[in-house]
Amino acid sequence: MCQRRFGVSERRACAVVGQHRSTQRRGASEPSDQEVALRRWLRDFSKRRSRWGWRRAWKERRRLGYRENRKQIRRLWREEGLDVPQKKSEKRLTGIGARVGVMSLICPNALWALDFQFDTTVDGRTIKMLNVIDEYTRRCLAIRVERRIDADGVVAVLDQLAGVGGASGFVRFDNSGEFVAQAVADWCVSNDVKAVFIIDPGSPWQNAWIESFNGKFRDELLNLWHFDSLLEARVLIEDWRIDYNTNRPHHAHGLLTPDEFERACTNQHQPQLA
Repeated sequence: MCQRRFGVSERRACAVVGQHRSTQRRGASEPSDQEVALRRWLRDFSKRRSRWGWRRAWKERRRLGYRENRKQIRRLWREEGLDVPQKKSEKRLTGIGARVGVMSLICPNALWALDFQFDTTVDGRTIKMLNVIDEYTRRCLAIRVERRIDADGVVAVLDQLAGVGGASGFVRFDNSGEFVAQAVADWCVSNDVKAVFIIDPGSPWQNAWIESFNGKFRDELLNLWHFDSLLEARVLIEDWRIDYNTNRPHHAHGLLTPDEFERACTNQHQPQLA
């Protein structure tokens, strides 16, 4: 009013009446009901998916039929303080193993990667897990959970998978005794697995895809749960495996889940593996 009546600047008018210039700015508007609901959903999502970030939250909203802007999700995510804590980086060897990338995967079921992982129940007894993934689709095909798994156990899992969708053309694993046993070699021959890629001792980066899977598995489940029994471990791990395949978007696949990516592959012509 002083500005209009006396024709002075905002700075002069505020100085005369003793007000800060910021009082002349429009105050922040109240958030809409839609934004309040979205913030609530993001907080709930962060509790359910404590190791997932805003990009996967945005993708989940898209899958549910909402159409919020990526920038809005990112802004609200950060305003709510929901950033995923970053793990301390470790010193890594540079380069990749000589046998990584020796073949270019062009279709699902071309190459399975296998690896063992370990945890314990609350009584201190060991749980041994055999993880199997399809390197092309990133699908987790199986997680066998036992107290002990020998070469015959490995063959049993491979037989089960081959009975569902056929054996893969190739398999990749390290030089653990269970993998290099004659029983596994015989299975490869009888199922026409054309080559076995065995990584060098002490070179986990040569099996990079399943090592990445193992890290996600431990980060999102094993580090968050204390299993009371082997049965509980089997149930929770299988639930996580199904959720991983059906709901976890992968940046390598344009934020498609492994199941979605596999379906997309089956809907288009795939050349044969040479």
